Amino acid sequence: MSVAGRSRDTDIDTRVLRVAGRQLSRAGYDAMSLAAIAAEAGTTRQALYRRWATKAELAAAVVAQLADEETGRSSADPFGDLVRELADFQRGVSRTGRLSLVGTMLQDTTDGDVRAQYRARVVAPRRRRIRAILDRAAELKMIDADADADLEVAVTMTTGSWYGRALAGDPPPADWAARTAALTWRAVGGTVPS
Repeated sequence: MSVAGRSRDTDIDTRVLRVAGRQLSRAGYDAMSLAAIAAEAGTTRQALYRRWATKAELAAAVVAQLADEETGRSSADPFGDLVRELADFQRGVSRTGRLSLVGTMLQDTTDGDVRAQYRARVVAPRRRRIRAILDRAAELKMIDADADADLEVAVTMTTGSWYGRALAGDPPPADWAARTAALTWRAVGGTVPS
């Protein structure tokens, strides 16, 4: 005869992930405290461990929530697609705690699996989408099709320019997405549409 246990309170999951995300972005992976997370979320460490066996698993669950929706934009207007993709990036990275979370992922002390999850769920999909936009532009002969080696550099330049400005303490302008798209477009041999 089996005895049914208590049903799982999904509100705890939501609260814990919200608190853990805030702690991870503010204090970094090393300082992330499961006891403090449990207390702030109004639960126990045992409840956390029933859901996530380790701090790394909890941090990975936080990262999994950051994954952007794959929109699969592919139109006859790759330049417009690039501007929209960069504007979407700008909205995402501007959310509270997102930029400091990027710094956490660069720390040597952040668990390697958590860092790999962040790269796979957050960084790689964005890079693939930007590369697909540039490949589409090359197919349509809107940019230099022979610049294949430079396209990977161009992908990095797009989002990298945001991080470079942030590190320099120079807030990106409101029209950052359009200006960055235009600069990238010209760098790979395209003429910016008027």
